[in-house]
Amino acid sequence: MPGYLADHIAVKRYIPGICILNPNLSIGENIEELIIAALASEEDEYQDRIVYLPLP
Repeated sequence: MPGYLADHIAVKRYIPGICILNPNLSIGENIEELIIAALASEEDEYQDRIVYLPLP
């Protein structure tokens, strides 16, 4: 997916961001991680990025 995203951005297209969830966490834990990231982030912080959760 990172290669596709680089190609996508190279032709001046954008995405709001992609969050890759941890398959070793429960659905509830992944939702908590998404909420924490959303509350602690700026509106455009994840634009054109792929982020793996949980954040370090």
